[in-house]
Amino acid sequence: MRFKISPRKSAIGFVVAGRGTPNNRLVERRCFGAGGSNISRFQTGRRDRGPSVRVNERIRAREIRVIDDDGTQLGIKSPQEALEIARSKGLDLVEVAASATPPVCRIINFGKWQYEQKKKQKEAKAKQTIITVKEIKFRPGTDEHDYNFKKNHAARILQDGDKVKATVHFRGREITHKELGNSLLVRLEADLTDAGIVETRPRLEGMNMFIILAPKKK
Repeated sequence: MRFKISPRKSAIGFVVAGRGTPNNRLVERRCFGAGGSNISRFQTGRRDRGPSVRVNERIRAREIRVIDDDGTQLGIKSPQEALEIARSKGLDLVEVAASATPPVCRIINFGKWQYEQKKKQKEAKAKQTIITVKEIKFRPGTDEHDYNFKKNHAARILQDGDKVKATVHFRGREITHKELGNSLLVRLEADLTDAGIVETRPRLEGMNMFIILAPKKK
């Protein structure tokens, strides 16, 4: 890479501009420290690529299938022909299905179309149900009081619409008594029958045995 020194100087040094690709230019900033040391800092800048949807002159296909602003099929035309029709109506030519053969373009108001698309995405996101998995940990020797407390906590989580991962953690030689963990999880499953259903049966991974319970559909 070759560098050229910019004639503009500042109190702390000067800028050395390097040649790079149009979309990824590398710039070296040279500064001088108090002891005269030369410090180089490289910065990478990228140009704004604009909207991801091709509009008007940015449509590069040789032929496109054109849909008018009222939904009428105008057939296959060149982008230039379609753009002239759109301009005559004070509208834009927007590529709405780039992967189709040929690509499908609509004559619409691009600004209004963008607003409607964002509105639809926002509404779809609002309708999504986000379910989280919350873990409750037990030990093979969990006493009755602790068990009941954690069982009730798991029931509340399921009633709130989230999943429960009930984990029995073994330490050292406790792993030789896996049946204790299994019996505890089977008991928990039975106690939470009214609140949830088992999604994953007792499974051993390393020193942990767990089940996953999902809330019942209302």
